[in-house]
Amino acid sequence: MNKTITKTNFKFKHQQSKYTGKVREVYKLDNEKLIMIATDRISAFDVVLSKGIPFKGQILNQIATRMMDKTKDIVPNWVTETPDPNVAIGLNCIPFKVEMVIRGYLAGHSAREYLKGKRMLCGVNLPEGLRENDKLPQPIITPATKADQGHDEDISKEEIINNNIVSLDDYLLLEKYTYQLFQRGSELASKQNLILVDTKYEFGKTKDGKIILIDEIHTPDSSRYFYKKGYSERQLRSEPQKQLSKEFVRQWLISNNFQGLDGQKVPEMSDSYVNEVSERYIELYEKIMGEVFEKADIQNINKRIRKNISSYL
Repeated sequence: MNKTITKTNFKFKHQQSKYTGKVREVYKLDNEKLIMIATDRISAFDVVLSKGIPFKGQILNQIATRMMDKTKDIVPNWVTETPDPNVAIGLNCIPFKVEMVIRGYLAGHSAREYLKGKRMLCGVNLPEGLRENDKLPQPIITPATKADQGHDEDISKEEIINNNIVSLDDYLLLEKYTYQLFQRGSELASKQNLILVDTKYEFGKTKDGKIILIDEIHTPDSSRYFYKKGYSERQLRSEPQKQLSKEFVRQWLISNNFQGLDGQKVPEMSDSYVNEVSERYIELYEKIMGEVFEKADIQNINKRIRKNISSYL
């Protein structure tokens, strides 16, 4: 099986601290810059699975940084350099404690909640008579709290503001950016004969008070895509949609009796399934970006990353 990077333990010049997220590892430097390394870890239902997925970190980093570049006219972002296929370097800021989730279709989490009988999601009313994967009358924002550990939780705009998680003025700007980014993402997807179904955006505030886009955007980890061709026909026949996202991993977990609930055991991925997931991620990259994926050298990923970052610093 191909080699992967699932953890790092670097010591860089001017390093102050290290933060380990579900997938990314972030090194803070004393010159107010961050080094963000996308590992090959994969998470679903807010749980990190036991094995890395070959090339996943490279794929996520390259899609995210390219999409940041394609949306920087809408909102400034944190990225300043990409010295390695798995690495982005950029501005340190204070993250907002919410994820701005936006949905154009009833899919994934929203569909599961709707099928339970819920008609309000994060303070937003949903109409009766929707079927899974139907297009919503208009895109809706369904924020989630950003948890350092454990599950993110749905939260409404009113709860965010009333609990002083984000000020009203800042939230209105995040809302505006979210709608604009989703519109741009939908246009970019359409050019690739895809539908951007739902996605999430994260924002932070710089030392001088400017709101910027952070983390990742329009990747298969943060977004769900449908194939545009045949979408309407599949809906009419009540067939599952062909999609590009890591939903197939979630469905594999569900079929193995795991949804991140208390007492449930995470199933073990076989090597053959790991390689299948890797191939699916490569397909995701090529469909989303409209180009052939070029695999980086993975003979010694840690050594490669250390060398490329050190050369930059």
